[in-house]
Amino acid sequence: MSETQWNKLGAYLKETQILGSIQNTLYWDQNTGMPKKGASWRSEQLTYIAKVLHQRNSSEEFCNLIQSAKNELLNTEANSDNQLFVKDKERNINLLMKEFNRERNLDPKLVESLAKAKSKGYESWQEAKKKSNFKIFLPFFEELVKLRIEEAKQISYEYSPWETLAQPFEPELTLKWLNNMFQPLKETISGLIRDMNQSKKNHWDLSPQSQHNLCSQLLDEFGRDKDLFIVGKSPHPFSITLGPNDYRITTRIVKGEPLSSFLATAHEWGHSIYEQGLPSQSHQWFAWPLGQATSMGIHESQSLFWENRIVKSKSFSKRFFKKFVSAGCSLNNYLELWKSINYLEAGLNRVEADEFTYGLHILIRTELEIDLIEGGLPAKDIPDEWNKRYEQLLGIKPSNDSEGCLQDVHWSEGAFGYFPSYLLGHLISAQISNQMERDIGLIDDLIENGDYQRIIFWLKNNIHKYGRSVNSMELVRTVTNEELSPYYFIDHLRSKINDFC
Repeated sequence: MSETQWNKLGAYLKETQILGSIQNTLYWDQNTGMPKKGASWRSEQLTYIAKVLHQRNSSEEFCNLIQSAKNELLNTEANSDNQLFVKDKERNINLLMKEFNRERNLDPKLVESLAKAKSKGYESWQEAKKKSNFKIFLPFFEELVKLRIEEAKQISYEYSPWETLAQPFEPELTLKWLNNMFQPLKETISGLIRDMNQSKKNHWDLSPQSQHNLCSQLLDEFGRDKDLFIVGKSPHPFSITLGPNDYRITTRIVKGEPLSSFLATAHEWGHSIYEQGLPSQSHQWFAWPLGQATSMGIHESQSLFWENRIVKSKSFSKRFFKKFVSAGCSLNNYLELWKSINYLEAGLNRVEADEFTYGLHILIRTELEIDLIEGGLPAKDIPDEWNKRYEQLLGIKPSNDSEGCLQDVHWSEGAFGYFPSYLLGHLISAQISNQMERDIGLIDDLIENGDYQRIIFWLKNNIHKYGRSVNSMELVRTVTNEELSPYYFIDHLRSKINDFC
């Protein structure tokens, strides 16, 4: 059948995606290698590309291409003998039109202002964090909050302002649904923390080069393809895809924390292997919505799976212990390594947090965001509110802004609505891990045998392949035959506490 209009739309999307890839490449460079004094010009570059992308994504030409492809599809649908293929195309069209409407509602001047504010926000956050002084970041933070609230007002009347900002990360999320997921965790985790065995922490460290070597060995163990995957360094670890065969992650070395870079590498690998497993059929390839991640909650479930279910398992410590010894690790046996990797203690840093307290870090940030966007919380009050809530939920209090409200990069980029994805990822990871074990056996046994390709194959065929053909809750339902529940994760935490006792 003729697909002239469909191909025209595909060509337009590919060109848009090339521009997006250039934007991502500039972002990669900004975080990994750009000299500090390049920040001003980089802001100009990113602002220009954001303006051009918005113009393309909200243009009449784009709208007409979508509509023409839709009409073409309707005219040929009845004669098609491949209804799944048609259904996928319909989903692509619907998602494109939804995104077009979102972009069309935005004032181009607001888009430019946001791009500038994000670039300046990131630059000021770096300085503020280095000097542990929130006041340096405050005026840029206030501007980002103001612009994001305005963005939410322009985009949607269907959702509340914070819900609107969360939609790109977790489509169809509502505060009511989120509260139903998070409230049992808030009520349970505090009690579980009291039951944690406060064993003595082994203090040891490894040289930066040894940590780098271990991270490299870890990725080799997992089966990375060095022709399409590289690792860099950045102040905050992240994963990014620059093209169909260009996958990158970053990590960082933290003095006195010999496992920080190792765990971050495992986490970012999970993100990247998910991107590598997304659909690649011609009608979904890279530029089309169906070839993109289901949601950030699903994305985080994949990174947390590799970090927590794989690297934090006893089987992994047993399998990898000799490599740690060769790198200079002073621990006596694999059980000591396992306990070090899983050391349970309430701490101030989210990235270094154990599985138990991590959820509370996310709850604090999420509640603060909602108060900022919808509750009238002044941005200047964030340090005090942050410290107060840490003391209430975790029983600890930051001594300065750097180890408190300035530790995360997300707000410096205006990424409000992102944080819940981390905790949703924990819930999704626990539930799909349960299903994986039903299907292919205990995860510990697979790790002990080094059968990572079997794990990747299951993930690719049960999680990665869906892309945006479904939303995250539909995916969980399809894979596990249940609605998403917080209790698989709670059971996992209880099981780990029993292991330690």
